Amino acid sequence: MSFNGKQNRGGDTLLLNFQAGRVTPCAPWTALGRAAGRGLPALPWIAGSGGRFALVLLALLALTGCKGVTTRGEREARHQMGTVKAAYRPNGQRPALPDLTTNSPLADFLTYAMLNQPQIEAAYFDWAAAVENVTVARSLPDPQLTFQADIENIVSSVMPGLMQNFPGPGKLRAQARAAAADSRGKYFAFESAVLQTAYAVKQGYYRLWFLDEKIRVDREMLRLLSELERIARAQNEVGQATLQDVYRAQIEEDRLTTEIANLEDSRQPLQAQFKAALGLTRDRPDPPMPARFEATTLDLPSEQILDTAFARNPQLKAMEAEVRRAQASLDLAYKAKVPDFSLGLMADVKTAPVLYRPLATVTLPVWRDKIAAEIAAGQAGKRAAQARLTAEQIKLTVEFAEKSFDYREVTRNLDLLRGQLIPKAQRSLEIARSAYLSGKTEFFNLIDAERTLLEFRLSEIAARTQRELVLSELSLLIAGVPPANAPLLTVEQLNQ
Repeated sequence: MSFNGKQNRGGDTLLLNFQAGRVTPCAPWTALGRAAGRGLPALPWIAGSGGRFALVLLALLALTGCKGVTTRGEREARHQMGTVKAAYRPNGQRPALPDLTTNSPLADFLTYAMLNQPQIEAAYFDWAAAVENVTVARSLPDPQLTFQADIENIVSSVMPGLMQNFPGPGKLRAQARAAAADSRGKYFAFESAVLQTAYAVKQGYYRLWFLDEKIRVDREMLRLLSELERIARAQNEVGQATLQDVYRAQIEEDRLTTEIANLEDSRQPLQAQFKAALGLTRDRPDPPMPARFEATTLDLPSEQILDTAFARNPQLKAMEAEVRRAQASLDLAYKAKVPDFSLGLMADVKTAPVLYRPLATVTLPVWRDKIAAEIAAGQAGKRAAQARLTAEQIKLTVEFAEKSFDYREVTRNLDLLRGQLIPKAQRSLEIARSAYLSGKTEFFNLIDAERTLLEFRLSEIAARTQRELVLSELSLLIAGVPPANAPLLTVEQLNQ
């Protein structure tokens, strides 16, 4: 509440003028109290017509429950928020999470992470706040309850009133469009968080799964080395080989044993990453690993992936929303040339009949350099947003080309390893073992054949890991195709 007091040099007249807003203690109330203490009569308007007029104004403000006119962007944003809320936070609460067991499919782990990951929740409430800001942006400022009194030995004038500020035509609509575009960008940040979490879950799942595969292959090769050591000892006992062959076998066994220990130790950080992707805190038990392997599928022809990416990649769509927001901000900057208005009405309830005093103010946008700077800043902001959108489109095209090449390369390598190299390396090892037993080759050739087979088998596992990760990145992070049961809007819902 702001309060102004003025007293003339003679001390005869005291003019009181205050506007009701945020109530804070102020010194003029003390001065008024002192004046009343000197014998001024009690203010009769409190119990008379003035009090009734003020009470009527307050009652009107309290009972009308004023609401503004919603905009199209606001209605769309709230409808989309309601659709996502029904799946992600029905009744404001987290829905029941699936029970995770070793028999749970990968889809259950993805659903659990999408509903439980705090990064997704933070992005969701950022979006919710942005949707509410649309209403704030399109609303009129709060009305002001005004009061003025003239005091000259007695209270000669008591004038309560009401005043409302009105931004220039088109300003509120431009603000609402900017806020709606910002809320749309926040939605795509939420969608990006969902897809990033799904990718993190798949990344942890595949790395842990193929870690177990590597350990399994190394243990198989360790058993093979133990067999080769036994053969070398037998050959040494009959004088057909030296003890050096036995040492070579033991060296390979020791090396492989250490490799297995390192792989086992690497499980802990991978398990921690998988647990974090599910949104589990340190006090929660480690999640189980699915017992059944599930490969990633991408049900889109390669020539359609890039078109799909341009249609629904969340980072790209967020850039498009930023361009919309920049355009709305530019429109608002042009509206700086339009003056704002204030209209009000005061009534002197002390007089009979009651005298009414209409009030009106208008801003004068005379600072042309300021207006020109606002418009120039808006134009620069729009061009910057358009440039960022173009850069993101170029980046997305390059990433698609790189990941497509990675997928084709790893697919060729897998075909080569499975169809040619691994079968030939297995036959080469069998031939080398037979030749060593018959004394036709050195133990070094046998160990070399074993190393080659181990290398090819581990390369096959690495290629499978890379293939699954590349497919996951293509589908989730580039094409923007969400997993099943994702709490996201469809393309049709976004374009309604």
